[in-house]
Amino acid sequence: MKSWLTYSVICLFLFSCSSDEDSTAEAYVPIPYQLEIPSLFQTKLIAPVIPINNKLTVEGVALGKRLFYDTLLSADNTKACASCHSPAQAFTDANQFSVGITGVSGTRNSMPLFNLAWNFDDKYFWDGRALGLENQALDPVVHPNELGNDSWESVEARLNADVDYPTLFKQAFGTATITKQLTTKAIAQFERTLISGDSKFDKFSNGELTLTPQEQNGLDVFMDETRGDCFHCHGNPNNPLWTDNQFHNNGLDAVFSDLGLGVITGNPNDNGKFRSPSLRNLAYTAPYMHDGRFATLEDVIEHYSTGLQDSDTIDSLMKKVALGGVQLTPQDKADLKAFLLTLSDPTFISNPAFIQQ
Repeated sequence: MKSWLTYSVICLFLFSCSSDEDSTAEAYVPIPYQLEIPSLFQTKLIAPVIPINNKLTVEGVALGKRLFYDTLLSADNTKACASCHSPAQAFTDANQFSVGITGVSGTRNSMPLFNLAWNFDDKYFWDGRALGLENQALDPVVHPNELGNDSWESVEARLNADVDYPTLFKQAFGTATITKQLTTKAIAQFERTLISGDSKFDKFSNGELTLTPQEQNGLDVFMDETRGDCFHCHGNPNNPLWTDNQFHNNGLDAVFSDLGLGVITGNPNDNGKFRSPSLRNLAYTAPYMHDGRFATLEDVIEHYSTGLQDSDTIDSLMKKVALGGVQLTPQDKADLKAFLLTLSDPTFISNPAFIQQ
């Protein structure tokens, strides 16, 4: 009897070890994803900070891309993230206001998506209301005028019932149980790969080509505090992001219909402040400003030249607001536009890694 019990214990131990080995052998280990960081970014920017609880993997990025383009995330299966963030428009919307599943539009222009891995304050939307890229996608999915779901639970149920997604989540995150947290983690992984760093000006900065005299004068206007004075909010050749990622009242209105950052902080000193967008890819991202009020770059330049509106929270950087703006000459306006267009990156909007195949 004792020998039989000893034999049984040994067999059970061996079976347990064998099961553990089989389980280990079957466990899928995601492949680390290496960001393709432009050489200019490597020399002029610090390395992107990737959340320790959402490291980039090949499987996670691929899953995020699929989710980004999948209409399954909308209540009626008609809209996706890409519906309002089109790659052809540098992941923004050519419409002034994006239209959700109800046919009702909002009041703000869709923000472009690129170089988000270097948004170190980690605040998103025009008013900075979302803290963390993983949290940015939470609201649009359940917003009645966007993807229109009544709850995230209904989205989770559809994804869990899908023939492919449980396996894809298992490979990316080690679990086949799909949650909103893992869904937005995957989308954030894909969005962090959207890097734009191959514009004409990037090539100029790398010593690969020269600017035309018009483009060079446009850069001079941009950097000149007595002419364009643009660099305080939008960076300079040493900042290839071309934004300070901060919030400013840039003199759009004397009276605010949209309080911007002030809605989020509750501080009246923040009323009328919105995030400074990057000047990259302006050739593709019209219309401009948080409410898409300007259809062309000429309109934007004219605003800063003659259209500034004073208010209690006007940014101190708008030093010539009393004159209505910086009063550029027609030649300087044309040259400034020529320079700004050198910041557009045609390889970004055609990159097969970013486009739905």
